Amino acid sequence: MNCKLSRVTAARTVRLISNANHKPPVLERLASSFGARSHLEALESVTSGRQEAQQKGIPGVAPEAMAKGYGYQYVNAAFAYARPNGSRFNPAEWGAWYCALEPETSLQEVAYHLTRAIEACGADYDNETRYIELRADLDAEFVDVRGLDPRPDYLHEDTGTAYPAGQKFASDARTNGLNGIVYPSVRHVGGTCVAVFWPALIQNFQQGETWVLKWEGQPVPTIAKISDVRR
Repeated sequence: MNCKLSRVTAARTVRLISNANHKPPVLERLASSFGARSHLEALESVTSGRQEAQQKGIPGVAPEAMAKGYGYQYVNAAFAYARPNGSRFNPAEWGAWYCALEPETSLQEVAYHLTRAIEACGADYDNETRYIELRADLDAEFVDVRGLDPRPDYLHEDTGTAYPAGQKFASDARTNGLNGIVYPSVRHVGGTCVAVFWPALIQNFQQGETWVLKWEGQPVPTIAKISDVRR
């Protein structure tokens, strides 16, 4: 696979997940000991894609290569769960860790996709969703598709055009053992995103700010930190 590789060394990159997905293991409060927790985790794994991925792995990633340590459940969930039709740089069979170098880029990305979801279900623009920052460091070589002219189809604004092309490109890169793709954000001009293929590359996991995205009759939400909302 002939492509440009660039080293991305970035501290505290930003991934956003909705508040609804930010919670401890479902049965955590019932565990009185490590042994009890192990039994309860086995029970939870019957319906948990993340638990199954940690036990069995995902296509191309053995179970021992899944994330461990603080925040492992959030890291592994990114690889265990994928949209039914996949995303820009992953098919439905395996997930990727999508992040941005700056919070504004992640916010614009999630705002775009949640707005499209609201429109797709025919709902009014009357919604409030909270997002939690998942922060992590990266230090690895990635396929670099920034600055390409003309832009390839996988960077097209229309997901119907971009996603099939991007999934094929990403699958080829992943099969060749490459780490992921660094690319210009399609939703935030000047922003940079990274699609990471392997859990072990997510380093120094931390939780960051909470953001509120609020739609009030318009397709563009207001965006504010929860600390600012409370003032």
